[in-house]
Formats: sequence, structure tokens, C-alpha cells
Amino acid sequence: MSDASNYYGPVVNMNGGRENVGINYGTVGGAQDVEVRAAVNELRGLLGELRPHLTREQDRTVEEALPELTPDRQALRSRGLVLASVAQIASAVGAVGQPVAEAVGRLLALLG
Repeated sequence: MSDASNYYGPVVNMNGGRENVGINYGTVGGAQDVEVRAAVNELRGLLGELRPHLTREQDRTVEEALPELTPDRQALRSRGLVLASVAQIASAVGAVGQPVAEAVGRLLALLG
């Protein structure tokens, strides 16, 4: 009997090493992901500026939302409640929250 192996897809043999993170296939999605990344970065920056104007509870909600705001299109689509919470807080604080509400709207438009 021979040692014939059939592999379908990538095969990785890792013998020792440090900080092995797997296979990097590059960026998927092209220009659209660049737009999503820019929109997420803008929203995160605006939230940082808004936080001094928030109540303790609102600030805690924003703090919990920040790690969820990643430039991953599919992940953001499944995190609609996070975006809705951020938009609701932005609306509740009035004019100072308007840029955040608009940034959430632009991000939602990109997500389709």
C-alpha cells in the first residue's frame, strides 16, 4: 500500500514557530471594504469626541459598542442592534450627536 494523500484546498504544515496566524489570502472585497473601513474609522473617531457629553450609562454602552465596530461588512450587518444603540444615543444628546447619527447613516448605506 502506498501513502497516497489527496488534498483539496490549502495544506499547511506548521512545525514549531512563534506567532503563527494562519494563511493570509489578502484583502477580500476591494474598494468597497476600503469605504467601510473609512466609515468605521470616522464613526469611532466621532464617538470618541462625543463621549464627554454622555451620561455614565450612555458612555458604558458606547464603550461596549466600540469593539463591535470592525471594518468587516458581514459582521457589521449582523450587529445592527449595536449600530441602532449608537444612533439612538447620538439622537438623544441632540445637536452634539448629529455627526455621529449621520456617520451611522452613511455606514448603514454602505452595508446595504
